[in-house]
Amino acid sequence: MTKKPKPVPPPKPRPLWRRGLGWLWRGILGVAAFYLVLILLFSFLPPPGNIYQWQESWRLGGIERDWVNIDEIAPEMGRSAVAAEDANFCLHWGFDMEAIRDAIDGGSGRGASTISQQVVKNVFLWHNRSWVRKAMEAALTPVMELVWSKQRILEMYLNQAEFAEGVFGVQAAARHYWDIDARDLSATQSARLAAVLPNPKEYNAGKPGPYVKNRARQIISGAETIQADGRAACFEVKD
Repeated sequence: MTKKPKPVPPPKPRPLWRRGLGWLWRGILGVAAFYLVLILLFSFLPPPGNIYQWQESWRLGGIERDWVNIDEIAPEMGRSAVAAEDANFCLHWGFDMEAIRDAIDGGSGRGASTISQQVVKNVFLWHNRSWVRKAMEAALTPVMELVWSKQRILEMYLNQAEFAEGVFGVQAAARHYWDIDARDLSATQSARLAAVLPNPKEYNAGKPGPYVKNRARQIISGAETIQADGRAACFEVKD
C-alpha cells in the first residue's frame, strides 16, 4: 500500500512591506516611462500646453498663445533670452554648476536655474517650490538634454515663456506689444521681452519703466558678447 504524498503547504505570502516596495518600484518605472515618451514626442511635436497655462486660461477666461519654429524667431530674441537667463546655455548639460555654487555661497537659489531646467518645469511639471518638483526637475533635465538639441530647448523655452499676463510665447508677445511677428523683433524689442521674464505680470515690455529699460541695455550688451565669444553658436539658425 503506497503512502499518500504529504500536501505541499501553500507559499507564505510576502510581507506587506515587500509588496508595498514592489508596487512603489512599478509606479516609479511607470512614471519614468511616461515622461520618457513625452520627451521623445516633444522632441518634434509642439506640446498642447502646460499645467500653468491651463490654470491661467481658466482664471483669465483665455490666454494668448501661438507656436512658431525657431527659424521664424528673430535671432536677436534667442540671444537676448540666453544672455538674460542663462549665458552659459551652450556650455552646460542642463545644470550650470558655477551658478549653483555662486547661489549657494550667496545663500539663495535665485539665478541658478538654467533655461533647460525652466523648460522641464514649464513643459512637464508644475509651478511651486516643492522638493518633489525639484527632484523630478533634476531627474528629467539631463534626459531632455540628451534627447533634444540646444536649438530645440531654446525653441521650446521661447514658445512657453510668459511675457505678459496670459501671453505665452514670443509670437504672441510680439503681436501683443507691437503687432508684429516674432521674426521682425528688433534687438531692443527682444531685449525688453527678455527683461520682463522674471516677472511678466509686473513689468511691461511695450511701455517699459526704468528697470526694464536699464535691464534691456544690459541684455543687449550681453547678447552681443555671447555672439562674439561663441556662446550663442549652439542655437543659432544657420542660413
